Amino acid sequence: MAKPTGFLDVRRQKQPYRPVAKRLLDWNQVLSDYTPEELNLQAARCMDCGIPFCHEACPLGNLIPDWNDLVYREQWSESNDRLHATNNFPEFTGTLCPAPCEGSCVLGLTEESVTIKAVELAIIDRAFDESWIVPQPPTSESGKLVAVVGSGPAGLAGAQQLRRAGHRVTVYERDDRIGGLLRYGIPEFKMEKWILDRRLQQLRDEGITFEANINIGVDVTLDELRREFDAILLAGGATTPRDLPVPGRKLDGVYFAMDFLSMQNRLCEGDVVPDKESMTAKNKHVVIIGGGDTGADCLGTVHRQGALSVHNLEVMPKPPDRRGTDNPWPEWPDIYRVSAAHEEGGDRIYSVSTKQFVGNDQGEVKELELVEVATQILNSKQSYTELPNSTHKLPCDLALLAMGFLGPEQSGLIQQSGLELDHRSNVKRDDRWKTSVEQVFVAGDMQRGQSLIVWAIADGRAAAQSIDEFLAATPQLRVSNR
Repeated sequence: MAKPTGFLDVRRQKQPYRPVAKRLLDWNQVLSDYTPEELNLQAARCMDCGIPFCHEACPLGNLIPDWNDLVYREQWSESNDRLHATNNFPEFTGTLCPAPCEGSCVLGLTEESVTIKAVELAIIDRAFDESWIVPQPPTSESGKLVAVVGSGPAGLAGAQQLRRAGHRVTVYERDDRIGGLLRYGIPEFKMEKWILDRRLQQLRDEGITFEANINIGVDVTLDELRREFDAILLAGGATTPRDLPVPGRKLDGVYFAMDFLSMQNRLCEGDVVPDKESMTAKNKHVVIIGGGDTGADCLGTVHRQGALSVHNLEVMPKPPDRRGTDNPWPEWPDIYRVSAAHEEGGDRIYSVSTKQFVGNDQGEVKELELVEVATQILNSKQSYTELPNSTHKLPCDLALLAMGFLGPEQSGLIQQSGLELDHRSNVKRDDRWKTSVEQVFVAGDMQRGQSLIVWAIADGRAAAQSIDEFLAATPQLRVSNR
């Protein structure tokens, strides 16, 4: 336990952000730092709760009370050791994870929860500043070869674990740079890419080989990989976007959110993007369809591009400000949230459904017609009823579809290899992370469906343990996450 009376003496102070007026002028990360004194007090709020439900909520099983106590006592090196005992990439989760641990914090029963995510980020930032993060190559080689398909958080976590167990690991990425959605899906203002590159250098120094611009299932078949490698870990993500089949969908100016975000990230990398002018929001009226994290990423992006107006649409009703009786602790609180992007502007509109996109004679979108809806839940299924006389239009020069993902892409690798799928069209696996194809394993969103970064890392670690057991007479890996 940190300070015995910390949770009584100190109020929660959320992670500081750079001022809106300044951060909208650049693409730099919106987060700023606590002062050392503020951080010490926030860590002191972690209480001796007996059963730390934050452990249960965290897919990685992070040792949260341990490192809160160590931060309070200013034992920073030890807190970094505790952090990395369960998590390969705390700088990713400390920046990008929505922190389900905080939703299950026992202190949250009566007060605001501990700022777990902010303390985690402070630990890893201190660790890099102090040069405590160094390559950890294996002490012996197994002679086994492992291919990892996909370089997102699941693939990178699995690759690092397998390399540290002594296996030779090659990571394949179909894009031109390594990182998956960390590279091209997460906006620069949420996580600057030097943070990713810094960790990738550690992985390279540990002996991991990265191969970009290779699309497994197109450039190389899965069977060819199986002949070359002793085991394969599929970590290609769930990248099939949910479409919106309404009239006008094919008009110019209607794009999937991930194509739009990838375009801007490439511009931030210094690339020349041919369709930049049609996709950017400068001097345009923008409508973002989908109120989740991807929608918020689009919102922050169009603000920085210079949009004239922004409307963010959500078919569901506005969430309550506090937990409902049907959403008890320690469940994830389904409440109204304001992200950094929402603080920057734009109108959020709830309980509406898109009827059609309306274009001009040049085939460009100019308006969006929507209708208000009422939501019903029957037998755990949602349905929506249009409200009479509620149809209206919004100006729309750019529409971004941010309605989630349907699972892994079916063409290419999956179609070619005959991998068995589950009822949700994800790659099916057994309890040892094995697929229906011999020596092929799967982790992350490719088998789980669209989920959180913390689940991706946890899956990558767990799958790596199973692969290590599959390959080695004396397995080296033991992971604490579930």
